[in-house]
Amino acid sequence: MSSMSTVLRAAAFAADKHRTQKRKGKMERPYVGHCIEVARIIAEIGEVDDADILAAALLHDTIEDQEIKPEEIRKEFGSATEGMVLEVTDDRSLDRQERRRLQVVNAPHKSPGAKLIKLADKISNVREIGVDPPTHWDRERRLGYYAWGTEVVNALGAVNPQMEELFRTTVETARRQT
Repeated sequence: MSSMSTVLRAAAFAADKHRTQKRKGKMERPYVGHCIEVARIIAEIGEVDDADILAAALLHDTIEDQEIKPEEIRKEFGSATEGMVLEVTDDRSLDRQERRRLQVVNAPHKSPGAKLIKLADKISNVREIGVDPPTHWDRERRLGYYAWGTEVVNALGAVNPQMEELFRTTVETARRQT
């Protein structure tokens, strides 16, 4: 099976699994747009064409948000993709503060592919919060997210210079918009 086919199958899988999910802002953008943006940032800005990384980027929230079993991802997309998705999946049984703390603590220990996904995810989230924040988030909470996201990205270490620069400029822009 071709790399392009793998990425397109992952996009279709993500679109199906996230079909009823919306972003939390006023625009209620379909959630799968976030998944596509994460993969696009990695491909375009990061200049990465590894099908396993791009598939994992598209699928990065399926276990966490849609309760998809890891075995389903492994069966459909292989163990490398499954592994990266698991690396970026938060344990929803923990409270929000503990999940946030663990993202910072665990960031330096992720595989290179998972680090790319985590960085692109933070870029996408900061961008979204800057232009269309969740309706119940006040200015302080948005600024707190930018600060915490920066902690996570800094903890990742060197990942991809172009994507790291995009993160910095995205945070600056979001802070001005907030």
